[in-house]
Amino acid sequence: MAENDTSQEKTEQPTPKRLREAREKGQVASSRELNTTLVLLAGAGGLLLMGGPIFKGLQEILRRSWTLERELLFDTSALHEMLQMRITEGLVMLLPLFLVLMVAAVLGPLALGGGRFSGKAVAPKWSKLNPGSGLKRIFSLQGLMEFSKTLVKFVLIAAIAGALLWQLSGALIGLGHQPLERGLMHAGYMIGWTFLSLAATLILVALVDVPFQLWNHHKELRMTKQQVKDEFKETEGKPEVKSRIRQTQQEIASRRMMTEVPKADVVVTNPTHYAVALRYDQEGMRAPRVVAKGADLIAAEIRQRARAAGVPLFSAPPLARALYFSTRVDQEIPAGLYVAVAHVLAYVYQLRTAGQAGARQPEPPTDLPVPDELQRRARPPED
Repeated sequence: MAENDTSQEKTEQPTPKRLREAREKGQVASSRELNTTLVLLAGAGGLLLMGGPIFKGLQEILRRSWTLERELLFDTSALHEMLQMRITEGLVMLLPLFLVLMVAAVLGPLALGGGRFSGKAVAPKWSKLNPGSGLKRIFSLQGLMEFSKTLVKFVLIAAIAGALLWQLSGALIGLGHQPLERGLMHAGYMIGWTFLSLAATLILVALVDVPFQLWNHHKELRMTKQQVKDEFKETEGKPEVKSRIRQTQQEIASRRMMTEVPKADVVVTNPTHYAVALRYDQEGMRAPRVVAKGADLIAAEIRQRARAAGVPLFSAPPLARALYFSTRVDQEIPAGLYVAVAHVLAYVYQLRTAGQAGARQPEPPTDLPVPDELQRRARPPED
């Protein structure tokens, strides 16, 4: 199968169908660095904005937890209820921070890969347990990129952390000379800003990783020429099948068209290569309509059916070619041919009237006015 053909190089861009199928399978571009950076930045920002109330609330919970009446020390059920109450209060207090972290964790994948969940993406794949495949991933371009990112993150965080410790060394030493509550608040403030600074350094890594992941995802979805051909066959159908369908449709249309020839008023011919059957009903039609047309063998069959039904044949090569190339079956003739066709129909009606009355047949019209633009549209005559 073409999907498993590794002998061909994947040089073709992925088709919309392949992109759609990959998305349905959960194969979308993703960047762990972007997700990690957003979560850390959200956590650091949340601590700075909500750290004060959270710290005071936790301090109050601890104070009430250690301030107990003597009777409660001997009541195990009361201690258990109090512990549950304090844990619930702490979780409720931390809930806004958890919500911020959860939103950041969801926004990362949505921003890069879109919001689509696929059960196929979380389904177990035994191929991932293959040691050979694992080694191949480790020593691939993706593995090299992951190693480079880890090394860059280590260097950046170590450098920023060292610079922050050097700058805050005096403030850290001064914490020991401050009152307990003020010292804790000051320490929390420094921890929040330090955390935010360290998280901000990962923005540089994410700015490099996101374009790489988009490029690598697009590269993995590339297709071989054979895969593109196979997909086209699956989507559009095999050429031989489509050809057979078109041939069958043409045969059906031709048979239906031939049944309309006996109803025509006149058949304009080339005289041998083209034949166009026209019909005009003054009450139901605005202009003469083409009921059948054809070239070569089809034209011969139209002429044969017209003779058998007694439909007049009128030889006018320029008009026949103009009608053939400027109209479709069951379509009115163009306005530029109204006058020429009117002359032909008038001649046919006079011919029919003369035949019924036994009078002398009228002379056929000559020099029919066919516009130059319609003559140029037709191919040169082959007679």
